[in-house]
Amino acid sequence: MAHGDLVLTPSGLWHEHRHEGEGPFIWLDVLDLPLMVYLDVSYVIQGEPQKVRRDPATYAAGGVLPRIHGRATHARYPLMRYDWLRTRAALEALAETTERATLVEVAYVNPETGGDCLNTVAFSAFMLRPGETQSLPRMSAARVLHVVEGGGSADIDGTAVTLDTADTLCAPGFSTVRLANGSARAPLFIIVADESPIHRKLGVLEVREPASA
Repeated sequence: MAHGDLVLTPSGLWHEHRHEGEGPFIWLDVLDLPLMVYLDVSYVIQGEPQKVRRDPATYAAGGVLPRIHGRATHARYPLMRYDWLRTRAALEALAETTERATLVEVAYVNPETGGDCLNTVAFSAFMLRPGETQSLPRMSAARVLHVVEGGGSADIDGTAVTLDTADTLCAPGFSTVRLANGSARAPLFIIVADESPIHRKLGVLEVREPASA
């Protein structure tokens, strides 16, 4: 786990927290716990300390899936750690062929199925090029936005917010979200989590065009 990485802790699987570096380490938890508590399916079973296992680079390239003896994995979550450096490189490559008026965005998906990487929360990453401003589509699902690198500003339903590296902000469902990169030289990178998988399963997901500037 390094700066900007997305690490999954899916329901029904063991996980623990361990710090192996120097100085303090802070990460952002994005949980579906309120829903699980409401459904009365939240519980914890204490386990023994785990051996550290390094995920092999089995999904090193998009569209290339590993097969063991010719068969796909049966794991529900075949990839647990989404390396930020690879995500950043993908955004930069996409930006080279993306029109200025279009948001540079990638989705974090299950590499075997192409679906959401978790059953209840979807994750994506944005890149705003230097000096760029973008309005996000309005959607029924609420969003959490986390700044991985860079700085700028956001306007959420008329509320102005200044953004810097490691800042986190929330946008309610159907809110108008406008993001601006405040730098003329460096890009702004943001990871977004939203509740669209739940809304999609319930048949209530709605996505609308971005509001006019």
